[in-house]
Amino acid sequence: DAGEVRRIGGRYALSGLLGAGAMGTVWSGFDEVLQRRVAVKELKVPPGVPSHEAAEARERIMREARALGGLSHPNIITVFDVVDVEGEPMVVMELVPSRNLATIIGEQGPVVGFATAGGLRAAHRSGITHRDVKPGNVLIADDGRVKLTDFGIARNVADAPMTSAGLVLGSPAYIAPEVAMG
Repeated sequence: DAGEVRRIGGRYALSGLLGAGAMGTVWSGFDEVLQRRVAVKELKVPPGVPSHEAAEARERIMREARALGGLSHPNIITVFDVVDVEGEPMVVMELVPSRNLATIIGEQGPVVGFATAGGLRAAHRSGITHRDVKPGNVLIADDGRVKLTDFGIARNVADAPMTSAGLVLGSPAYIAPEVAMG
């Protein structure tokens, strides 16, 4: 039934699509217990991806949730919960009515640099390196708040390396030269 609401974790009702990338989809949702709107990130493993790569993607989304779960900063998206849905993790987080920086950088220029730097500084102080800072991962809330999002390839200094030898994660146009060079 097309009108049927998808419910996960016994409390989150999913509705509209907010965004989709190569390995994930973000849905608008509603937490029926706390009566608040949320965003829910679902891992999306494309068909034909080898099982070891799918397992690495699952581990990456869990690392993102754990990294963000330990942070509280006004310029970083807050993670509320992780729900197991048929063996796949879905991350429940703060829903920020917003546009990302990539869509408004032409209109407003570099007005959010200080806030983004503040979020990065807080993450760095906690030992977390984002590794994919780009305009598409900076959200500007309708009320002007700036939120850094998508810590999917973030690295915590306390964790073992995640990437395979020779594999570089990130967005080519924004990746640091020293990372691209290994």
